[in-house]
Amino acid sequence: MTKNSIVVSGIRPTGNLHLGNYMGAVKNFLKMQNEYNCFFFIADYHSLTTHPNPMDLHQNVRQVLAEYLACGLDPEKCTLYIQSDLPQIPELYLLLNMHAYKGELERVSSFKEKARTQPDNINAGLLTYPVLMAADIIIHRAGLVPVGKDQEQHLEMARTFGNRFNRMYSIDLFPEPQAFNYGGELVKIPGLQGGGKMSKSDGDNNVINLVDEPEKLRKKIMKAVSDSGPTEPNSAPSQSAQNLFDLMATVSSPETLNFFKEAHANCNIRYGDLKKQLAEDMIQFLTPIREKIQDIYADEAYLGKVAKLGAEKARESAEATLTEARKAIGFKRFF
Repeated sequence: MTKNSIVVSGIRPTGNLHLGNYMGAVKNFLKMQNEYNCFFFIADYHSLTTHPNPMDLHQNVRQVLAEYLACGLDPEKCTLYIQSDLPQIPELYLLLNMHAYKGELERVSSFKEKARTQPDNINAGLLTYPVLMAADIIIHRAGLVPVGKDQEQHLEMARTFGNRFNRMYSIDLFPEPQAFNYGGELVKIPGLQGGGKMSKSDGDNNVINLVDEPEKLRKKIMKAVSDSGPTEPNSAPSQSAQNLFDLMATVSSPETLNFFKEAHANCNIRYGDLKKQLAEDMIQFLTPIREKIQDIYADEAYLGKVAKLGAEKARESAEATLTEARKAIGFKRFF
């Protein structure tokens, strides 16, 4: 297995996984775990920049772990672990920070945005967030990282920090990780409020969570933004109408989708009927996943077993890398 066969990806435990996460990322993870050496982790260190309540953090980590497993990630096929279970990550983070410069960190787009939107909480963790992300990736010497457009700058910085370490200590330790999406366009699931992609930052009514109960799904979808309907035959759908068609394409049959597209083309579409059908198809699609999430979340012993197995596998990989990094720097044990 070559270096480029190693895949690393993480998700912050900031709430439930939604349909956009599932279609845009998790479904690819299910394919990757059969073809690559995959490390998938829950990034609880990263969540500390917003100072979460300890009980909320614990429950969110447990929830995301249960959701990953319910969606089909197999701890026997991939390494599924919790970031804070690896002490090697903060140590590598420390080593990389010694060669990360204030000016380059202050120019990172995500830091500038956070500094603008939360001026009372510009902590050092926000500034060095890309360094921790780099440590997450290169601790396993990953060659491939599934990322969206909004994370490409962080991935570039991971390459920068890895190359800088290699150069300063004359070692070929860290490969250059590349963005990875199976060569096709990333699936983008639209939100319910008529804007861009589904995102928790736009509020709960904009997202379809994997754990949403049927009645909640119906209410959310019936409130989804639409328009007043087309006025000319065969006119292009508005953004809000296209969003509804895109959502329907993910869970409904092709015949159902074509029925409503033809109704739109003929100027006799009834969005209320479309939303009712979409809601029922969404419920049918998500119910097995939701029920599996609930079963796994309730099984604390199983979750503990999975977390322990993942930590052991991930630590072995991380320790091998960190040992080489420590030797390169000059930290050699005398015992």
